[in-house]
Amino acid sequence: MTSSHSTTYRALRAPQNGSIEARGLKFHLYRWPGADPDPLVLLHGWGDSGETFQFLVDCLPAERTCIAIDLRGFGRTQRPVDGYWFPDYLADLDALLDQLVPDAPIDLVGHSMGGNIAMLYAGVRPQRLRRVISLEGFGMSRTTPEQAPARYAQWLDEVKHGSEFNVYQSYEQLVRVLARRNPRTPQDRLDFIARSWGQEREDGTIELRADPKHKRVNPVLYSREQAEACWRAIEAPLLFVLGEQSDLVKRMGDELEEHKLRALFRTGRFATIPDVGHMMHHERPEQVAAVIEEFLDGTRA
Repeated sequence: MTSSHSTTYRALRAPQNGSIEARGLKFHLYRWPGADPDPLVLLHGWGDSGETFQFLVDCLPAERTCIAIDLRGFGRTQRPVDGYWFPDYLADLDALLDQLVPDAPIDLVGHSMGGNIAMLYAGVRPQRLRRVISLEGFGMSRTTPEQAPARYAQWLDEVKHGSEFNVYQSYEQLVRVLARRNPRTPQDRLDFIARSWGQEREDGTIELRADPKHKRVNPVLYSREQAEACWRAIEAPLLFVLGEQSDLVKRMGDELEEHKLRALFRTGRFATIPDVGHMMHHERPEQVAAVIEEFLDGTRA
């Protein structure tokens, strides 16, 4: 294993980089070893990478072992041949945990899409989870069957014509874009994120380390009812964390009313972090770490 790249952000605990084969793909891992043999497994959100959990790891106790995974088609993990289906994330996690932590229930943290993966997995494989923490992984808006024809048509068009992520003239341009989207994130972290998310092409421009096929719309309509059935099956203690200034929280509206969440998550505890948006682990990792540690300390067996 080798140490991670360096940027203006000075990591307190440099990760070990490695890879692992699962389900026909090579997954990239970041491991921050500590004295605690039981790892905290970290799942990133859509478009992100496991590497940017660095800020959160630096705010956690040094004895805590952490492992972050670049999900399929993101970061430095291999891309499947054609397209992405959400159940594959669950199967990937299942296969990876069989190799990484085969004999014991784990503590699982997920942000956004990673939080959705974590919560579904916690309901489907309750015996594999000791504790689960969701950082704004609260599902998607409800759909209706009437949306199906247009959704299938859009998907067919995107398969036929392809999709692309933006290309940037330099890392500095990518940093400026990230700063507009996430103005609460300090400059040194934005530089780190840009160099984690981006890679230089032969012509010197910067492309994202993400498969453009991720941009295809899902032709299968999201079933919140199925997701909620999985959430109700969670047995492990659950921490559900929201950002006070999150645009995603605002868009979800009354779905996130506390009485509704308590009805869904019978093991749930809830926390709202002030003055953070959706990318809370980039903006205020020290506050996120404090909430996580309080939860882990309060749920020790």
